[in-house]
Amino acid sequence: MFSQQASPKDPSRVLRGRIGAARQQALHDPREYTVRARGAFLARFRPDDPSLSPEEAERRAQAGRRAHMLRLSYASAKARAARKVARRNGGQAS
Repeated sequence: MFSQQASPKDPSRVLRGRIGAARQQALHDPREYTVRARGAFLARFRPDDPSLSPEEAERRAQAGRRAHMLRLSYASAKARAARKVARRNGGQAS
């Protein structure tokens, strides 16, 4: 369809990607085509203890996922604060 090679920063490439994503979501439920990815991601947090009931293993997996997301949020907040300080100091981090 598009014969030209688009660079990664080409605005039309971004727009075509967004159009494709919107079209896919209009035709299909995103939960259907992401179920395997979500399962694999959550499996990272599931304990390997076979003595746990499935409910307890799921509870722990959800808690592990929450902790992971909170760590990412904390790291992001620290990075934003460091960038703010760097801008204030003229590009010099303190």
